[in-house]
Amino acid sequence: MIIPVGAAEAAVSKHRIRLDLAASWGVPAHVTVVFPFLPPSEVDHDVVSRLAGVFAAASTFVCSFETCEWFGDDVLWLAPDRDQQFRDLTVRVVSEFPDYPPYGGQFDDVVPHLTVGESQYGTVAELRAAAADVSSQLPIAARIDHALLVAGTDRPGTWHTLARLPLGAASRASVVRSDCG
Repeated sequence: MIIPVGAAEAAVSKHRIRLDLAASWGVPAHVTVVFPFLPPSEVDHDVVSRLAGVFAAASTFVCSFETCEWFGDDVLWLAPDRDQQFRDLTVRVVSEFPDYPPYGGQFDDVVPHLTVGESQYGTVAELRAAAADVSSQLPIAARIDHALLVAGTDRPGTWHTLARLPLGAASRASVVRSDCG
């Protein structure tokens, strides 16, 4: 489950396609809410409805990505200025689906971020060059108004949207793929 950040695509896509494996799978620039989540075969209309309620209870917001940050020398990422709103979305989803903690419970603190690249797909020098290029295009402002429930495999171009989940009380979720129950 992700929050797509289309406003960042122009700045990060040429780097992500080389340095972030998820981009080759078809996953757009995003901030992760929860991953992994239910297998697609278990996503039915009840699951989508429960998720829709979680996101409908959250307000839309405008977010700015103003700096490039690092997890060690391993991951280059953009930091959102509305960190707490992303954390709140994760907490709400996990409260509704407690068997699916973010990143399988691997991290004590899940830091909201938009990955630009990882050292396993490029050198530190390539990541630093990407950071310099992306930094020259910051800040990036984005309206955060929906989440996407996405699924796919580790093969290029396989990821697709199962459901679009708007933020805000007056919104309704839409099932994008018929393989949702």
